[in-house]
Amino acid sequence: MRSEAAIVHEAGAPFSIEPIELEAPRASEVLVRMEAVGICHTDLIARDGDYPCPLPLVCGHEGVGIVEEVGAAVRKVAPGDRVLLSYWSCGHCQNCRSAAEPYCDQMFQVNFGGAREDGTSPISQDGRPVHGNFMGQSSFARHAVADERTVVKLTSALPPELLAPLACGVQTGAGAVANALRPRVGAALAIFGAGAVGLSALAMAVVAGCSPIVVVDVVPSRLELARSLGATDVVDASAEDPVVAIQAATGGGAQYSLEVAGRPEVLRQAVDCLRETGECVLVGAAAYGAEFTLDMTTVLRGRGVRGTIMGDSIADVFVPTLVALVESGRLPIDRLVTTYPFEQIDEAAAASLDGTAIKPVLVFA
Repeated sequence: MRSEAAIVHEAGAPFSIEPIELEAPRASEVLVRMEAVGICHTDLIARDGDYPCPLPLVCGHEGVGIVEEVGAAVRKVAPGDRVLLSYWSCGHCQNCRSAAEPYCDQMFQVNFGGAREDGTSPISQDGRPVHGNFMGQSSFARHAVADERTVVKLTSALPPELLAPLACGVQTGAGAVANALRPRVGAALAIFGAGAVGLSALAMAVVAGCSPIVVVDVVPSRLELARSLGATDVVDASAEDPVVAIQAATGGGAQYSLEVAGRPEVLRQAVDCLRETGECVLVGAAAYGAEFTLDMTTVLRGRGVRGTIMGDSIADVFVPTLVALVESGRLPIDRLVTTYPFEQIDEAAAASLDGTAIKPVLVFA
């Protein structure tokens, strides 16, 4: 079938909305007519070449839409169902069998390799392949062919623009707290980065009963929003040393910290601000090959550092929890979302990078 997609032809180039051809869904795939899709930092680092993704490429991995067709082996959803599209995992490696699907053995090569497991793409132009299957979906398009394993069936009456961010950004931030850290009530938490992921983590930390919660950023408007969402303290890292400020606010150091900015120097601060036995979780995605340094004695004194992908979330399990929290008002992501028509994808991406929009969501007419 014919559709339209936003294609990246060269690293760092603007998105280009162009006609495409889509294959019919294979046995384990579904065809989805997109209603909305969030723009995530991961889409932009893939566009800009910071991840080694092949080009030309259709990005997009926070899709919500209506199923139009299903493959012969699909049992999870049917035509007419509204679905959220999240990440792909193989389902049969050791990690997938151990309920650690974000750490699938093929996570990076398939989600970011521009093709299915067999090396093919469902997208083409004038008979020439265009790399697709980004995070199992490539949803910067009016239609997407997605693997059934990326699909979560939705029954919520929430508008699509509030559901789309749950696919990655909100799932990652909230999951970093709920699934990776699992903090005890009353534990001190520091969050470095007040974008969509960091503020989602903040909202979940409030639900979890963390206190104090310190949020660090350099954009005053984001720090103001963080305070209104439940941060007990905020730190402008451009004006003061966040390590000193966090230690003062927490009475000697945070028990937990999240690095959401994807910057090596910030990760160092997120570890240094911890009390002994504290734990830092790396959430932010940096350019491939980025390295960081730590003081070995700091780590030796009982501090731990680990990373998380997708907030350690199993989408079929965690997304319904997130939907319920949004519906109840306890996860107020409506305050993070700015909508744009699909045709304004470049404007939305620029707003994400300059801080004008916290979570841009593209909507399809």
